[in-house]
Amino acid sequence: MAYLGNVPARSFISFERQVFTIVNSQTAYTLSHSVANENDIRLVVNNVVQEPGSGKAYTATGTALTLSAALTNGTDEMYCVFLGRAVETVKPPAGSVSTSQLADDAVTTAKILNSNITVGKMAANSVDSDQYVDASIDAAHLNSNTITGQTAETSIATDDLILLSDTSASGALKKMTRANFVSGIGGSNSSQFSAYGAAGQTLSTNTYTKINIVNEFFDVDSDYDASNSKFVAPSAGKYFLYGQVAIRRTGTFTGNPCQMTVRIYKNGSGLDYIGTTFGSTDGSRVHTVGISAIVNASASDYFEVYGRHDKGSDQDTGGESLFEGFKLIS
Repeated sequence: MAYLGNVPARSFISFERQVFTIVNSQTAYTLSHSVANENDIRLVVNNVVQEPGSGKAYTATGTALTLSAALTNGTDEMYCVFLGRAVETVKPPAGSVSTSQLADDAVTTAKILNSNITVGKMAANSVDSDQYVDASIDAAHLNSNTITGQTAETSIATDDLILLSDTSASGALKKMTRANFVSGIGGSNSSQFSAYGAAGQTLSTNTYTKINIVNEFFDVDSDYDASNSKFVAPSAGKYFLYGQVAIRRTGTFTGNPCQMTVRIYKNGSGLDYIGTTFGSTDGSRVHTVGISAIVNASASDYFEVYGRHDKGSDQDTGGESLFEGFKLIS
């Protein structure tokens, strides 16, 4: 006799049965197999088939079985029959299983590797980052020419990206622009200043006198206080300073030549940076003496130029007095 559909099974089948251990005052029990709802099982209590459904004797979903009333251990008995689960059955026909019959993640890698399935090529652009396990691609599977085979750049635009390995983050790869990269290289030699003195300041003999250097050639960061003839360090660091004192000599020196000295003062006290020269005995010349020094400064330390001579009479400074300096790059 002809038939339609799947070939009828040629063996008997039986349905799986689960016996429950009754727990007093408990209405929630666990099924040994997952079900779609309560209609997938037949529940029997004390040899009486129970009615399924909400508001009836029981409900079920997944592996959770919920009774409408608790039973008593030692008095009541309960078991269920899985109506949709046969212990023995025939194999499904070829080609009858599709993706809708497979649960998500149901087919494991082990099942694929241990099978005789022949896998064809994947579709173009079908593999993305979601298909890769973190750190699953090691160096052995990378082409060595990925980096070494690239053409070296001879120039880099400001917004070009540079790839870095961050050792503080377990070697995580990060990117930064060229502008960000070069901003952290080197340092700044600010401040930079240059100033010259005013002629006509009187210097007493054998006394260190602060030189009035009140005219600026330039003061890049406005750290030179011309009104007080002093340089104020904007930040801690080492600074190169140059001081020069000029005496526009009046009259003719007699006897020993005039000794002139210049000294750099820090916060009102003289440093051990001293320059000395001796003037000649001929008349009306400008005599200068200078000193350069590298000083260590904290923020807000200030520096000034002082001069001294040993000629018996007062002398006047010339406009050739100088005070210059800049911060060293560390």
